[in-house]
Amino acid sequence: MLSITRRVFAGLGALLPLALVAKETKDAKDDSTAAETEEVDVLVIGSGAAGLSAALAAKEAGAKRVLVIEKMPVIGGNTLVSSGVLNAPDPKAQEPLGIKDSPEQMLADMIRSGRGLSHVDLLKMVVEGSLPAYEFTLRHGVKYKDFVQHFGGHSVPRTLQTVESTGGGITRPLTESCRKHGVELHLRAKMEEFIRDDDGRVVGLVVRERYLFPNEESGVLQRYGARKGVIMATGGFSRNIWFRRQQDPNLDERLDSTNHPGATGEGMLKMFAIGAVSQFNTIAGFPMGIMVDVRNGRRFCNELADRKERTDAILGLMENGKPVYPVCFTDSKGVEKAQTLKNGLKYGVIKKFDKLEDLAKAYGIPVKPFLEQVAQWNSMVKNKKDTQFKRALDLAIVLDHPPFYACRVWPKVHYCMGGVGITAKAQVHDVMGKIIPGLFACGEVTGGTHGASRLGGCAIADGLVMGRVAADTCLKMTPVAL
Repeated sequence: MLSITRRVFAGLGALLPLALVAKETKDAKDDSTAAETEEVDVLVIGSGAAGLSAALAAKEAGAKRVLVIEKMPVIGGNTLVSSGVLNAPDPKAQEPLGIKDSPEQMLADMIRSGRGLSHVDLLKMVVEGSLPAYEFTLRHGVKYKDFVQHFGGHSVPRTLQTVESTGGGITRPLTESCRKHGVELHLRAKMEEFIRDDDGRVVGLVVRERYLFPNEESGVLQRYGARKGVIMATGGFSRNIWFRRQQDPNLDERLDSTNHPGATGEGMLKMFAIGAVSQFNTIAGFPMGIMVDVRNGRRFCNELADRKERTDAILGLMENGKPVYPVCFTDSKGVEKAQTLKNGLKYGVIKKFDKLEDLAKAYGIPVKPFLEQVAQWNSMVKNKKDTQFKRALDLAIVLDHPPFYACRVWPKVHYCMGGVGITAKAQVHDVMGKIIPGLFACGEVTGGTHGASRLGGCAIADGLVMGRVAADTCLKMTPVAL
């Protein structure tokens, strides 16, 4: 059959044009090469925060057999290679620091970042579920740093980070807990096709077991039936350069990706086919330093703006068709909590300078206007008011504690705003707005939640919250007889 759908995509924080996706599919029930069907209660595709939380929640709620399939040879997806941050309005962490926050304030920040394109009902689910999701991770062994960070676009500091400063600090404990609870985990298992019954309900998958990425012919086919349903948590498509260029020609080879190599979007495309519609800067540079245009030594944007605003400003620094890499820097006080400083210095990504003049000369920045900019910044911090770009100065410091640490800045494709449409119960709907029975989705594979741009630190919260929602909705389904 031929399924065609239209979706609005956004990547790199920018609104992208309508995309037409067409893909011919076959009825997997007729695939005679697949082995006899093996039955489970809940089948989860993807092993990042969304997939692991969905699987664990399903097992805790009483599902007898839960299976997670992951096409890569390691568990964790994009969560594993992330910086391990989670946003939540948490009075226990914020009030001792004098930070006033609320779910309503976090929701307002997310709506503003989404440029009016967010699905507010889904944002409310994420915001209201963020603190319970954080507590869920604590119960399953995740450990966080004892301080709160201020990420771009947030009106107040509310970002919590694992002690490891990586998403592995979340995926490893959740994986261990999944195993203790009896969740089955199959690595190198790639989804091939949905299996649907005569009424259109998704009742399972054809899976390529013993798959060797990226060899599409490797492995053997196995059929899995899902009595309750299938939960898609397959992540985004930022490594699929061809597909992201269909959404925005600017997202070409010039832009690398922060995601793992397998973030190529096949799971999302399969749903369309059945009708579904850097650590130094985040901790030190942006919140506790400034970023300047090397041509004039001046700031050119709010360093704590949301990703779209900041990315648009950086990408605007082009000259004769070539990038002009801005420089972000702070001082010794600003890097006190930057765990990646040592490795950054080791590999030359971050550079250390005893004097501001030496920093300017190293990057070809005009010294006089650069020093004037630093002096102006220090004055604004003392007066607690950014008269240049109206930046929040909660964590800002006077830059006068040598040595100074600096690095060049350029965006990478990090998170894909586009994906399949879901309800507030994580049910996938088709282009006519009807629910596709037996199919659920959560995390980055879904679209619309964050609108044109996602606030930093909200991806893991989204995955954890909607993964658990998907599991809850799935388990309420009437089981299908396979």
